Order: sequence, then C-alpha cells, then structure tokens
Amino acid sequence: MSYLNTLLFGVYPYIALAVLFIGTWARYDHGQFTWRAQSSQMLRKKNMVLASVLFHVGILVIFFGHLVGLLAPKWAYEWLMTPGQKQIMAVVVGGLAGVMCLIGGAMLAWRRLTDPRIRASSTLADNLVICILVVQVTLGLLTIIPTTGHLDGSQMLKFSAWAQGVLTLQGGVAAYVADAHWIFKAHIFLGLTIFVLFPFTRLVHMLSVPVEYFGRKYQVVRKRA
Repeated sequence: MSYLNTLLFGVYPYIALAVLFIGTWARYDHGQFTWRAQSSQMLRKKNMVLASVLFHVGILVIFFGHLVGLLAPKWAYEWLMTPGQKQIMAVVVGGLAGVMCLIGGAMLAWRRLTDPRIRASSTLADNLVICILVVQVTLGLLTIIPTTGHLDGSQMLKFSAWAQGVLTLQGGVAAYVADAHWIFKAHIFLGLTIFVLFPFTRLVHMLSVPVEYFGRKYQVVRKRA
C-alpha cells in the first residue's frame, strides 16, 4: 500500500502536470483551430442557459477555492482566521458551489447523452469529460462527510502541504496523504487525471479569455431583406 500511495500521490502528480503543460503548449502551437469550446447551444437551447450558468459558476468557485485553499501558505491567512475556521468556510462555500455545479453538470450530461442532435455531434471525449466532471464534483461533495470529523483544520493543512510540495518539487509528498480517507484519495486521483485529459479535450477553452473582444471595432449586423 505504501508503494501504491507513493506511485499515485508522489509520482503521478508530476506525470499529470508534465502532460498538462507540455500537451497544452503542443496543442496551442500545432492545433489552434481545434482550440474551442465546441458549444452545442446552436443545436438545442432548451435548458442550456440554466444548466450552463449553474455549472460554470459552480465550477469557477470550486476551482479558485481549491487554488487559494491549497496553495495559500498558512501565514497568509492566519492573521484573519484559524485553519479550522478556514476549513468550515471551505465546507460551506464549496458545498454550495458543488451543489450548483453538480445540478448544472448533471443537466448538461443528460442533455448530451439523451438528445439525438447533441449526441450525434458529440465525440467520445466530450461525453467522457462531462461525465468525469460530474463524478469528480460528486466525490468532492462526499468529502464533506469525513471532513466533519476533523474540523480543526489539521487534514486541510496536510493537503495544502501535499499540493505545495508537489509544485515546489519536494520529495516524499505522498506521506502527507498516506492516512487520508479513501474518498479524498479518489478525489485527488481523479483531479490529477483531469489534468492529463485537459490538453486533449474541449477543456482547453477555459484558458481562452476574450480580452480582444473589449477593444475590437463595432460590428453592424443587419437582417436580410
């Protein structure tokens, strides 16, 4: 078990990050015409807006919450709150965002898998990504259950140490999560797997911020006579 833990949480993170950065750079350099969201809104708008808003708002809150929660050093927030208070805030805010994301994601997945027009235009990667994201959000919500048993923030500090250790290329980081609940481990493993899939799917569109849109010239659109 120690060897497996080291492999999954001490070696696999670096493989996932390498694939994420190198794969994303290679796709942007060699396949810019494939760099798009491939939205299916034009095919069917029914329930699209509600599902999309719930999913995207929820997942953005979750993403930045994880980013700040895991990578912020203790000294950066201890003047404002204790690790325990930070963990409670993460449970409340992350739980609400997770529910929003799960509802929106489930609606999008159902739409993509059951609507004949959407299904016909979807690739295997499209279906796989939305299903994996729904499973990942579900696992994230399930982590709230074991979290209630240690609201002192001790477990969160271990996960933060693991994430910061990975990014700073420290050795032995797998030890930080060795005694974590299996739900946490499954959540982390699937998150790393999403990093691996990222360069090869529509997920790359999240890196495209339409900055040029705000400075472009106005376009006049007229209806046909």
